Amino acid sequence: MAPAADRLTDRRSRRRQQRRPAYPARTLHLIDIENLAGTARPDPRQVRALYSMYRLRVGLGAMDQVVVACSELTIRNAGCCWPGARCLVRPGPDGADLELLAVIEQERVAERFSRVAIASGDGIFTAAAADLAVAGCQVTVVSRRAGLSRRLAVAAALRVIYIDTPRPAVTASAA
Repeated sequence: MAPAADRLTDRRSRRRQQRRPAYPARTLHLIDIENLAGTARPDPRQVRALYSMYRLRVGLGAMDQVVVACSELTIRNAGCCWPGARCLVRPGPDGADLELLAVIEQERVAERFSRVAIASGDGIFTAAAADLAVAGCQVTVVSRRAGLSRRLAVAAALRVIYIDTPRPAVTASAA
């Protein structure tokens, strides 16, 4: 039989573990809107179409968090046309990428989310995607077929959703 002090320590340890907040299974969607649209200045119609296609192909859960990053030229369209998203702005050719990478690095993403969707084809996300996968996150890359970096596709471990892939035609069955 274990000494009383050891039993007390074991009980305290179990209580501490029970009090830890457990994060529910949810997804963080990191979206480079300009990369996903394939243009530096997507108009409201393009952003709304991307939002609809993203919801259809990837899905957005009630507990999911969406972060959209873009340049100052696109913020109005992104903010108005992607409801419920947290919008980040940074100028420059890699501004949106750097904002999304900062979220991954500074906000304990691997601890808080079980899944991460990176909506960009840029190779700059390769190391971050690999690190998230090693930390136990299921990483999905959402991209245009022509805009996906090979390195990022490999880091996503075959979990890639193409936003511009046509849906298969539905055939009517004979009744």
